[in-house]
Amino acid sequence: MDAVTGPVITEEYRKLQQKLHEDNPDYGMASVAMAPLVVEMIGRLDATHLLDYGAGKGRLGQELLKLMKTPPIVTPYEPSRPEWATPPAPHDFVTCIDVLEHIEPELLDNVLDDLARVTRRFGLFTVHTGQARRVLPDGRNAHLIQEGPAWWLPRLLARFELIQFTRIPQGFWVLVERQGEQAS
Repeated sequence: MDAVTGPVITEEYRKLQQKLHEDNPDYGMASVAMAPLVVEMIGRLDATHLLDYGAGKGRLGQELLKLMKTPPIVTPYEPSRPEWATPPAPHDFVTCIDVLEHIEPELLDNVLDDLARVTRRFGLFTVHTGQARRVLPDGRNAHLIQEGPAWWLPRLLARFELIQFTRIPQGFWVLVERQGEQAS
């Protein structure tokens, strides 16, 4: 499963996301709020490298530098930023924070398949299940997918083993493991 999957974003939507990031300095703050949990998981999983899938402005990496004496090496992947848009190599630990609900519904399977491709061992994924405060430049709510855990979990569990499921305000997070790679 090392081959890159199908497209994860259309060019039109990539441009909308790029504009949303450029026009809203505080867009993408969920990574900052989730950084303490990421720090906890880094320690729990003994992670030295991390792929930030859907990195936005790279705030998770910046926050880890503030919170940790020895943070992991963070590789940002963000299709709406040309400098971070190259499909990433697999990593032992992958975060995907406040991303999945923003995915174009017709490309969600490709994105989930790509997450499975790049997750060599563990993934920490958050999903907001309701409306976003922001709207896209074309008028749509920024959360293109507004579904609860009962809708999301079968899609995630088709690709990953579930280690932990936790509800948070307006959504949930999961710690998952690559299928067939149970930790010792």
